[in-house]
Amino acid sequence: MAGPRLMRAIRVSEFGGPEVLRLHTSVPVPEPSESQVLIKVHACGVNPVETYIRSGTYGRTPTLPYTPGTDVAGVVEAVGQNVKNFKRGDRVFTTKTVTGGYAEYTIAANSTVFPLPDKLSFNQGASIGIPYFTAYRALMHSARVKPGEIVLIHGASGGVGIAACQIARAYGLQVLGTAGTEQGRKIVLNNGAHKVFNHRKANYINKIKIVGSRGSIEINPRDTMKKEISIIGVALYSSSTEDFLQSLAALLAGIETGWLQPVIGPNYLLENASQAHEDIINNQGASGKMILVMV
Repeated sequence: MAGPRLMRAIRVSEFGGPEVLRLHTSVPVPEPSESQVLIKVHACGVNPVETYIRSGTYGRTPTLPYTPGTDVAGVVEAVGQNVKNFKRGDRVFTTKTVTGGYAEYTIAANSTVFPLPDKLSFNQGASIGIPYFTAYRALMHSARVKPGEIVLIHGASGGVGIAACQIARAYGLQVLGTAGTEQGRKIVLNNGAHKVFNHRKANYINKIKIVGSRGSIEINPRDTMKKEISIIGVALYSSSTEDFLQSLAALLAGIETGWLQPVIGPNYLLENASQAHEDIINNQGASGKMILVMV
């Protein structure tokens, strides 16, 4: 009698630095339940939040051991008996996985799996989930931007930044972006920004920031009073079902009409996931979305 199918996957058995991301070569391939889809992973997005979760410092921590990764693109391998909208061989992307995306196969609920058009690559499909849903939530649900307004996107050459530029431009905003390298600034201008600034220059635009967190910052409340400034936090996991469906409808329309075009940055093999985690936090300037690829 044949044993279970095995796959390669990254497993985290303890919280800590990038070194806790360990490649296992004999992990059983999961089986989809009634309303789940088994996906053969071609690419998985690497997001900064995954480094916070891995370190154990994030507000929500998974049960150990676990496999990181939520944004996957690939081909349907098998479906549960209640899944009627997908079949083996379909190109798909996910916005969430059940068993983790840093693996050769992953399980996702049918409700979080969507067709990947031929005009988008697997790498692009793996760049949609967290970056675009976070950017849309920040702009539309939290900041409640309106056409004609001006938006500054700090660090606009990374995954979320590029998504924010594309969304803001598509919705009629005046888009200002920042990036720390010449290559990054070119990417920002090519993806919706009207103007771009070098945020490594002193007082480049009064050091304003819009989305993201890499550490603490000191704020004088008096400055927020005289300018009537609002400081708003954004947490994607706080999205209600209604919020998610609104974001989904807008982003799927972006794919159909063509303005949603993820820009791909560095690629890493699955076995180099720990290096990807090191680089995504310590890089000297983002240039597109970081991706793990399966070979």
